[in-house]
Amino acid sequence: MLTVDERTTIIGVSELRTEVPNILAGLKKNKVVLTKRNKPVGVMVDYEEYTKMERLTEALEDMVLGHLAKERAAKSKKEDYIPLEEMERLVGL
Repeated sequence: MLTVDERTTIIGVSELRTEVPNILAGLKKNKVVLTKRNKPVGVMVDYEEYTKMERLTEALEDMVLGHLAKERAAKSKKEDYIPLEEMERLVGL
């Protein structure tokens, strides 16, 4: 187990088996990067931190999708539609 800064610990998957109690106790303060053969394979974070990240991700996705919808709505006013035959030709059918 290696603490690389005040908020991140790196631990190998094999070492994790023996350090579970210590890792779980430290999750409030640190995120844990799991490695296998010295390559990152996962991250463990406190559940509250995870839910914050999920809410932020969903809010950002909503903003992006809303922006795309506005662009499409503005564009659809200019361009009526693409006929089915033209669309089939464009996708190679």
